[in-house]
Amino acid sequence: MLYRLGLATAFGLLTASPALAHLDPSEHGSFAAGFTHPLFGTDHVLAMIAVGLWAALLGGRAVWALPTAFVGAMIVGFLLSLAGIPLPYVEPFILTSVVVLGVVVALALRLPLGVCAALVGVFGICHGHAHGGEIGSAGELSYAGGFVLATALLHAAGLLIGYGANVATRNDPAWAPRIIRSLGVLTALGGLYLAAA
Repeated sequence: MLYRLGLATAFGLLTASPALAHLDPSEHGSFAAGFTHPLFGTDHVLAMIAVGLWAALLGGRAVWALPTAFVGAMIVGFLLSLAGIPLPYVEPFILTSVVVLGVVVALALRLPLGVCAALVGVFGICHGHAHGGEIGSAGELSYAGGFVLATALLHAAGLLIGYGANVATRNDPAWAPRIIRSLGVLTALGGLYLAAA
């Protein structure tokens, strides 16, 4: 059942229309524009949920450290963008983040916590820079508050999926990592699909 839900979710994310990715701040408000920016961008959704999945696999301090590193670095990337400081290859790095995070989840890769946090932080900077580059007429603080909240919720969704897999398979605990790792494979494939599209 959980496997089918994962497949349906992945299919829905990969077929979502990118035209809905950005709301007009003058019509919907700066907070709503910021909140929907990551939610309607398939690349953002996949990467941010993967951070939560990886944190759930690692457990312990990673549960808060990886999402915090991503969000903190994302704010730095946003500020760099607002300051007019360019970052090369932001969009390719965002697509790379989807593939790499999917692969580390698929492999259940266990690295020192600082290395894991640094990796998600590098990707967070790119995601934040992209948010800043598409701010339009939105107010900076409201827009940032929106995308920070949306990102935190996507990380939480990844964590909840991980914990849900553990609860659903408590009679056979070996299945939980397999389910989470399968979602990592789907994430990586989703990133490759987006890169080829």
